[in-house]
Amino acid sequence: MNHDVLDDRWTLTAAPETLPAHLPATLLAHLRTGVPAHVPGTTHTDLLAAGLIPDPYLDRNEELLAWMKRVDWAYERLLDSPPAAPDERVDLVLQGVDTVATVRLDGTVLARTANQHRTHRIDLRDHLQPRPQTLRVELASALTHAETEAARLGPRPLTYPQPFNMVRKMACSFGWDWGPDLQTAGLWRPVVVERWRVARLASVRTLVSVLPDGTGVVQVVVDVERSGLPGGDVPLVATARVAGVDTVAELHAGSTSATARLEVAHAPLWWPVGHGSQPLHELEVELRAADPAAPAGPRGTGPVLGSWARRIGFRTVELDTARDDHGAAFTLRVNGRSVFVRGANWIPDDHLLTRVTRERVAARLDQALGAHLNLLRVWGGGIYESEDFYELCDERGILVWQDFLLACAAYPEEEPLRSEIEAEAREHVARLTPHPSLVLWNGGNENLWGFLDWGWQDELEGRTWGHAYATQILPAVVAELDPTRPYVANSPASPGHDIHAVHPNDLDHGSHHQWEVWNRVDYTAYRDEVPRFCSEFGFQGPPTWATLQRAVRAEEGSVAGKEHPTFLAHQKAADGNAKLDRGMAPHLGVPADFADWHWAGQLNQARAVRFAIEHYRSWWPTTAGAIVWQLNDCWPVTSWAAVDGDGRPKPLWWAMRAAFADRLVTVQPRDGREALVVVNDTPTLWKATAVLERQTLDGHVLARVELPLTVGAWSAGTFAIAAAVRTPDDPTREVLLVTLDRTRAVHTWVEDVELALDPSPVRARAHPVPDGYEVQVTARSLVRDLTLLVDRLDPDASVDDALVTLPAGATTTFRVRTSAVLDPADLVAAPVMRSANDVVVPTRPAGA
Repeated sequence: MNHDVLDDRWTLTAAPETLPAHLPATLLAHLRTGVPAHVPGTTHTDLLAAGLIPDPYLDRNEELLAWMKRVDWAYERLLDSPPAAPDERVDLVLQGVDTVATVRLDGTVLARTANQHRTHRIDLRDHLQPRPQTLRVELASALTHAETEAARLGPRPLTYPQPFNMVRKMACSFGWDWGPDLQTAGLWRPVVVERWRVARLASVRTLVSVLPDGTGVVQVVVDVERSGLPGGDVPLVATARVAGVDTVAELHAGSTSATARLEVAHAPLWWPVGHGSQPLHELEVELRAADPAAPAGPRGTGPVLGSWARRIGFRTVELDTARDDHGAAFTLRVNGRSVFVRGANWIPDDHLLTRVTRERVAARLDQALGAHLNLLRVWGGGIYESEDFYELCDERGILVWQDFLLACAAYPEEEPLRSEIEAEAREHVARLTPHPSLVLWNGGNENLWGFLDWGWQDELEGRTWGHAYATQILPAVVAELDPTRPYVANSPASPGHDIHAVHPNDLDHGSHHQWEVWNRVDYTAYRDEVPRFCSEFGFQGPPTWATLQRAVRAEEGSVAGKEHPTFLAHQKAADGNAKLDRGMAPHLGVPADFADWHWAGQLNQARAVRFAIEHYRSWWPTTAGAIVWQLNDCWPVTSWAAVDGDGRPKPLWWAMRAAFADRLVTVQPRDGREALVVVNDTPTLWKATAVLERQTLDGHVLARVELPLTVGAWSAGTFAIAAAVRTPDDPTREVLLVTLDRTRAVHTWVEDVELALDPSPVRARAHPVPDGYEVQVTARSLVRDLTLLVDRLDPDASVDDALVTLPAGATTTFRVRTSAVLDPADLVAAPVMRSANDVVVPTRPAGA
């Protein structure tokens, strides 16, 4: 097979009748005559490269580019591909078209497409000429198309005003409560001309299992497309090899599918991170014509017709949804071992998808590992991710929960949407079977919940809404193409129950989303619920200061304040800033100064999520997982992310790192009083003596207890706390410290606004060292969540720890890495060195 990648010599134009007249004359002229374009690319990336539009991520430029979503575009280039030989097929393969396209060659319509999530293959054989021809891909406005479909089929309810549910395009392209409304268009994945003879490998699926005796089994399902030309119906042979084992599968004349079985004795198991290693094995498949005369039966002869290679791992996966005394479980098991899911939701890492590189994905996944995550959920309002993403998860042992792309809306079940959704599902289920990291297929995000609780039923008036996708079409695709992995109907969902019998967001069954916190109630309400599995929860916080300095600016270039229109343009949540204020008020108060407010907002986000994670982990195995909303951002924005749009960790990232640590010590309420919960998510027994001290904030020990304890591997233990250390004399001036080996928990009986915190509780000094600076800190009094916001001094600087709480007399050292020359005094003063102590707005007068 010959591949000709069409990545250059493209020209982008706009349909003149769709261009608004208010655009600058120079821009209009370029859009009419043509702009150099690159594939993969989009209209935004190509116009940015040409210097014709401003960066949509900066300031309020998103609003300036709203005109682009109503424009019709065209990508065009010459195609110099000779006519096909009598026995040769020539295909144009469009691996990703965004989104509503008409494909023409010399004006002849070859195809019409309307699905960003599919590969489109077009037979060019009867259209090629012995001269250069004009290949043109015309892209109609996806918004206009979606509105037309809504009018034709009748409206369907959804969470945002534009009908993203009427077109198979990345839902968050239309804007979300953390993302911009850009509505890209383009050829976002490669365009290739493939020339082939006889047959080609259309699909290779790998179904991996492990027998009780440790034998790894790989069923390699090979689907071929035959040319339909002379010589195309000959017998074929598919050869498969892995881990030193090979086998051959025969395809009889005219047949298009075969299965090869490979068995690997004593196959080394692939494990999630923290549970073992991640051995990967190259699986290679070749397709050739058969030699019927071979004495041992058919063997490949002649040239290779097609080849395929992926790395696989041997592991088993199941989802335990058995009924029990608490309702029904939702526990992931890998290789027979129950795994507490320490997860985060994943969105596209850049709204302009073609800018996401393998290196960028690797950096983000390394940040996931750094926060002690073992699972990422690929959320259903984005995309099916690149091979890079899944390969890198395979290498790192990061489990993947994969949504089908249906989110927060009612989706029509009429044609052509029904066939498009099934076709994209079939393509990606088959494509992703080799990846051991992929452990769960999920039928969509919040669609079942929305139907029941969000007023959809009255609005639908009996129209279809997507129930068949979740309960019939998608599970049938998984059962047929990938029976090795579990499927659930939605997130949230109660597996095994009709939605009218058990609510999909029921606490005691299946997965649960907790959005009352953030939207309506204080984060302490997390403790009011013990779900079986929480697959979405989170709290907002602003991005790092350096990101604001770069992208969220007032007219004179300074960082835009919280009520400035530019800041609000990068705050997409309804009533977002007010919710941030209401969330801070009971814990830290609401600072008036913007720099203080920014730090308090970040700190409160971190505390809210850590509070939830520690609560959920303390109830293992009843609660079997916690997936934070969200790991990453797609542009500079105030959001729920732990890593902001410029790739910098927010304080939330450090909170997740602490709360998801392999070993956790936390004080939790049990039966109306404080108890010590010790979580041991490691393969070894944890046997040690906990030291519990009730101290004054300035370090005077009022009571001390030693508590010998033992917690088994992959377990959590709950231990009573003696009254002497859990009962304060003055809760505003005391703290409970728990030390277990090198792990510490700090518990107060009142919120910081009531604590008599010293606003200047530390002595600190900084000095230069190779690659940066060391900052040594000693606490004079209790200091809470001490953090160095080093990006304020150098946007590229990093620090090795954050949110450090020290009791009086304790010391710590921060290591700052930077190539910049800094004034050490700046590292030990606000606005760089911060803590809860210096930002809290106390409810009691100083000295009271």
